[in-house]
Amino acid sequence: MKVHHLNCGTMDSPGAPTICHVLLLETDNGLVLVDTGFGLLDCADPRRIGPSRRVIRPRFDVAETAARQVEALGFHRTDVRHVVATHCDVDHVGGIADFPDATIHVTAAEALGVLKGPTRMERFRFRSTQWAHGPHIVEHEPTGEKWRGFAAAKELDSIAPGIVLVSLPGHTRGHACVAVDAGHRWVLHCGDAFYYEGTLDGRSRVPWGLKVSEKLVAYDRKAMYDNHSRLAELYAHRDPKLLIVSAHDPRLLANAIATAV
Repeated sequence: MKVHHLNCGTMDSPGAPTICHVLLLETDNGLVLVDTGFGLLDCADPRRIGPSRRVIRPRFDVAETAARQVEALGFHRTDVRHVVATHCDVDHVGGIADFPDATIHVTAAEALGVLKGPTRMERFRFRSTQWAHGPHIVEHEPTGEKWRGFAAAKELDSIAPGIVLVSLPGHTRGHACVAVDAGHRWVLHCGDAFYYEGTLDGRSRVPWGLKVSEKLVAYDRKAMYDNHSRLAELYAHRDPKLLIVSAHDPRLLANAIATAV
């Protein structure tokens, strides 16, 4: 399948600018988004994403929304049939209302923390307004299969072949990575399992503000650090058939675009 790498939300985050790295997949069953970044409604009313906007400081550029970028590529918004969310923070699902006919895919654990049984902190963290349009949500239990050494994974064949949901809780209780077969390589979209490449390579600097915010918002810090170690080990192999990206590192996005086929 063809994979487009999009920036769907530039943020002037503390310590360094960040972006919302979104994948747009062209499949035989229509278009699929992995995350959405911020949406048109967020740009129209920034209060929609809550107090966090004062920290992450999104620029709210309408041209960066997935809706406008899908249209700029010559598609209609109704061509987006599915959205696979790595997790449900506002900078990852802000645009789902722009695709009201799309099915939203999340892990069952994430749905529990967002919609069914949130803790007090999760009620503050997640924004119910993002789901006010009543989207069709499908919950997945990524268990019983393995992918690249990850014990809990699930192939999303109901969407299209070559899309795998990999459970990696820590940042949120139901956080997941999404692996996509781009033909010449696999793309592993790690969501917020790590923020900057320096977390994995041990050489590049990770801005202090991002280190602090990552620690503060983690649902399970031990799991978060364990995930860093597991991903760093995978990264160290330098497999040319595997591209590892995060949701927020602009350098990784630029490299993904430059090496895409």
